[in-house]
Amino acid sequence: MNPVEFHPFEMQFEVPGTDGQTVYTRRFQAPRRLIILGCGYVAQSLCHFASQLEFDIYAADDRPSFANPYTMTNAKEVICDSFPAAIEQMHPDEQDFVAIVTRGHKHDADCIRTLYASGITPAYMGLIGSKRRVAGLFENLCTEGIDRSFLDQIHTPIGLAIGAVTTDEIAISILSELILCRSRLSLWKKNGILEQTNLDPVFLNALHTEGPKAIAVVVDRKGSTPVKTGAIMCVNALGQSFGTIGGGCGEHEVLRKALEVLSDKKDMFLSVDMTNDFAGEEGMVCGGTMDVIIRYVPGKVEI
Repeated sequence: MNPVEFHPFEMQFEVPGTDGQTVYTRRFQAPRRLIILGCGYVAQSLCHFASQLEFDIYAADDRPSFANPYTMTNAKEVICDSFPAAIEQMHPDEQDFVAIVTRGHKHDADCIRTLYASGITPAYMGLIGSKRRVAGLFENLCTEGIDRSFLDQIHTPIGLAIGAVTTDEIAISILSELILCRSRLSLWKKNGILEQTNLDPVFLNALHTEGPKAIAVVVDRKGSTPVKTGAIMCVNALGQSFGTIGGGCGEHEVLRKALEVLSDKKDMFLSVDMTNDFAGEEGMVCGGTMDVIIRYVPGKVEI
């Protein structure tokens, strides 16, 4: 099945209460753009892994043997040009993530100068390199007139300290930091806006198919739970599920109730208790509750 073409959209879920209905909004946001400056081996691994986790990859290098769709196979766009020219063509904005992984600090400096001159501070900037060499680079850039406050926003050495050694491990350490920063930028639940905004292509395809379905979404949680509000799952009339609200016994209970919703053609609200005896017997490590609304949908959802 080909992936569904979509634009960012929202779904609303109504939960009845003693004071009237509460409306929760689940947003489906477009993936963040990750600009990778440099197309060497770390960049190629980062491109591969990041594309699997809801980043749209745009990459650049001045070497034709590296900056091409065969080395950066999961990138939406690859530019072979000088780094300043490539950055200007990509027009970075405040929502973008930028990973500077060029082959040398001369090119790193060019990238930083161009980003600074744009007047835009991306949501994330990371720079590969040792602390000593980066410190020297930053001192030189400061003498050129680049504000220290701008340089202080660059994550360097790039990536989380997980003891990475191989190319793939270094890429995963970078991706871990990208995910951490992206999570911190996400909206917390406020005025009914749910936290998770991820776009699971499997879920979207299920949503877009014909036939009745039940949509389950976590709208509130207390204590330790496996997911945030906004975790979402689709269940069809065959009992097949797409997406997840955390897995394990909690998801199994919601799946069972979703089949009831499909049979009765009525929405359902339930609390999944992860502190009860059954959860303990099954060895569940969570100790909280999740409030879930399950909506009956008679057919295809246009997205």
